[in-house]
Amino acid sequence: MNLKSKDILGLKDMSADEIMLILDTAKTMKYILTSNNKKTPHLQGKSIITLFYENSTRTRLSFELASKYMSAAAANISASGSSVSKGETLIDTGKTIDMMGADVIILRHPMSGAPHLLARNVNASVINAGDGMNEHPTQALLDMFTIIEKKGSLKDLKIAIVGDILHSRVARSNIWGMTKLGAEVNVAGPSTLLPVGMEKTGVRVFNTVQEALIDADVVMGLRIQLERQKKGLFPTIREYSRFFGLDEKRLRLAREDAIIMHPGPVNRGVELTSSVADGDQSLINEQVMNGVAVRMALLYLLTRRNSSENIN
Repeated sequence: MNLKSKDILGLKDMSADEIMLILDTAKTMKYILTSNNKKTPHLQGKSIITLFYENSTRTRLSFELASKYMSAAAANISASGSSVSKGETLIDTGKTIDMMGADVIILRHPMSGAPHLLARNVNASVINAGDGMNEHPTQALLDMFTIIEKKGSLKDLKIAIVGDILHSRVARSNIWGMTKLGAEVNVAGPSTLLPVGMEKTGVRVFNTVQEALIDADVVMGLRIQLERQKKGLFPTIREYSRFFGLDEKRLRLAREDAIIMHPGPVNRGVELTSSVADGDQSLINEQVMNGVAVRMALLYLLTRRNSSENIN
């Protein structure tokens, strides 16, 4: 089986079979990643460009390392240091990169839909590395990969996602992907941070974190975007932590073997206490490693779409 599209723009329109193809391929990539020799020839002769209009550490670095581990020619373009700062449009920038022979363009952009726009105007494959408040598909894929590693499957798991759902592209992608693979997803957050009509996506919505956590197999905290706090969406950081922060007492409502996740960066003492973030049930560091494996898998699959070659 091959990926249907030349691009990875979101999980909303991706089939469960395609998601599993990516996650299964990531298993092999993680084996390579944890070996003594991380250098493979899988992307030799391919050119990978990261084009980021927003700051990033984990996503950008993991894509760059994934490219280099697989022997691709990799380059990074920061909007602030490029012709974008001179007024060049996204489409013109994309076409310029395209004409230089790029095979894959990885785009992070503050505007929802920007990767879709770029994908329609370039021959290269486009990977959405986060667009506005829309989706962050590669983060959701690494989250699902991490859960399957520990739980074997997502089917019938109860997953609680807690925090700023309204502004979270991570939450949106996870909801689309997890529900397609058979999980039951609960979301909880302040009423001002819960999108209207969330129930239509197939999740259960709660206004208290305690209700969402009952018997959860997986608990995922989301970053409170402190820059949004000035808009009065919740009273204070202290109030948020008091009612929605994840601490050891609240996590007793979840299953005894529940795993704790967070896309990072963590605001310690706000979304999670340090004892939870650093505890035995936390997989936050494992998520970082798995992010490289999943992005290696995506780059491999996209550059092999018209090939019968099998990595296994």
